[in-house]
Amino acid sequence: EDVKRMYDEVISAFGGVDILINNAGFQISGPSHEIPVDSFDRVIATNLRGAFMCAQKALAHWIEKDKPGVIINVSSVHQVIPKPNYIGYSTSKGGMQNLTQSLALEYAGRKIRVNAIAPGATVTPINRAWVDDPIKQQEVVQHIPMGRAGTAEEMAAVTAFLCSDEAAYITGQTIFIDGGLTLYADFRSPWSSE
Repeated sequence: EDVKRMYDEVISAFGGVDILINNAGFQISGPSHEIPVDSFDRVIATNLRGAFMCAQKALAHWIEKDKPGVIINVSSVHQVIPKPNYIGYSTSKGGMQNLTQSLALEYAGRKIRVNAIAPGATVTPINRAWVDDPIKQQEVVQHIPMGRAGTAEEMAAVTAFLCSDEAAYITGQTIFIDGGLTLYADFRSPWSSE
């Protein structure tokens, strides 16, 4: 119902949808054997099911109007780097990769592009636990080859590019915006004992 209402309001106010950015998400932490199933389900419902439902509405709109469109899914480096104690989050982001590729393949012939960005450590409110603590921030940053966390502005710049005509031949891709984190062989060590 919320997704339908949102689309109805957007179409009423703006006449349609050209670009969908799926950016809703949250995480619940704890040992996997102790996480309540309903908590796991809430993370999957928000991070993955919600993205699918929003994509469905956008796709139906574009097909009905016979027009192109762009979907950008906001994933995470944790689609390829499992994060201990965050089973729901990592699982949802792994699913986001497949959602992105599946939709891209299915709708490419209709001139609908679907891509994802996968931020690494980024200075945002969801990361407040380490952003606000200089010691924890250093523990995170030391595993990033570029030696710093990313910014929201850097994530927005890549997203804007993927939405632009300059990216008209790109679909089904996940762009990692992580300062090289996914390239670093020892990235798991700070989390492996949690």
